[in-house]
Amino acid sequence: MDGSIVLLALLFLAVVTLVKGVRLVPQGSKWVVQRLGKYDRTLGPGLNFTIPYIEAVAYKITSKDIVLDIPSQDVITRDNAVIVANAVAYINILSPEKAVYGIENYEVAIQTLVQTALRSIVGEMDLDEALSSRERIKARLKNDISDDIADWGITLKTVEIQDINPSQTMQRAMEEQAAAERQRRATVTRADGEKQAAILEAEGRLEASRRDAEAKVVLAEATREAIEKVTEAIQDKELPAVFLLGERYVEAMKDMASSPNGKLVLLPADLPAAVRGLMNSGK
Repeated sequence: MDGSIVLLALLFLAVVTLVKGVRLVPQGSKWVVQRLGKYDRTLGPGLNFTIPYIEAVAYKITSKDIVLDIPSQDVITRDNAVIVANAVAYINILSPEKAVYGIENYEVAIQTLVQTALRSIVGEMDLDEALSSRERIKARLKNDISDDIADWGITLKTVEIQDINPSQTMQRAMEEQAAAERQRRATVTRADGEKQAAILEAEGRLEASRRDAEAKVVLAEATREAIEKVTEAIQDKELPAVFLLGERYVEAMKDMASSPNGKLVLLPADLPAAVRGLMNSGK
């Protein structure tokens, strides 16, 4: 009876030992095995065997690509502008033993490396250059980080810049600057318009004055010719001259009567005598 119990106990222990020695590693994973606390080997996907009680699976590492989110951070550009940038990195662990034994926490280490490199790269650029150079920043980040993480058995597949924007304070300053620039341009445009209008108005007045002067010259010339012709026509005869002057006198009186300020116009009873008086006074 006691022998049967011992036999069953030994059989059970053998089954447990056998089960503990069988390792089924799923696809997409790699397991790091330690023997007596020391790294021994890395198990790949499929059926594997370990020595129970002596060997143990210390780490289970994924062989699939890992997505690391790089937190947002404030970065100062070369022209002292503050921008907010964050990124995402895609890594793959090629040597699990290096990743677990070469660095305490490879995810935190890579995040810190990306943040530090991003600050350094953007710090060498002006604001406008940084906002428009995502591809160049991405290429430099990958180049700067790849060699460092290769020592940990990790490869950097790619790194993407998710957001790179001016800080809220910087955005407000840029909006105010843009508004001031628009106002300045509007003022300059308005001033140019007023200047051109003043020039055109002055040119118009100058042209009008020139035309008035020319008209006066032409009128004076016509008046001179008319006087000469009248003089030749009337010679020493008084009646035609009286008639012409009387006609002008009547037209002048009509103009005065039609004026808004004209209230009453009186014509002399003896118009010819009045005209003769004007002729005698001009001699």
